[in-house]
Amino acid sequence: MTHAQVLKPDAESSAGFVRSLETLRDLDYKSWQVVAYKEDLESKKAVLRIIGYPGQLRLDHPTDLKVYSGRREWILRDVTLLNPILANDARDAAAEFELSSLLSELTNNRPLRLELPGAFTEMPVPPYLVKEWRSVFDSENTL
Repeated sequence: MTHAQVLKPDAESSAGFVRSLETLRDLDYKSWQVVAYKEDLESKKAVLRIIGYPGQLRLDHPTDLKVYSGRREWILRDVTLLNPILANDARDAAAEFELSSLLSELTNNRPLRLELPGAFTEMPVPPYLVKEWRSVFDSENTL
């Protein structure tokens, strides 16, 4: 079993960047890199970046990400074009979504299913990864 990797800033680095990094497969067996991060430790804004092979993720932005768990459903807003690096990247390999609203509502590490129209119809997210995302969201300066 693989586990997500939470990368925290080290004492020698000036970077205030905390992230969870994992590779998942959708139901068509395509691999996607999934990164949940906060731009700085003090922010309560988390972002979910989904990365495919270059050219695999050609979306008309904005395309919102749908998230399901049981009967619950969330719509995560596409914020890709707010990132100047991704907005100007012709490879069409990544998209970003506002993750904070989902994480603030989750009270446990329940499994999730992602749907990104134009890319994949279902990608399962296991509970251990949801736990990692919540730890990124809850991270403080004391890490």
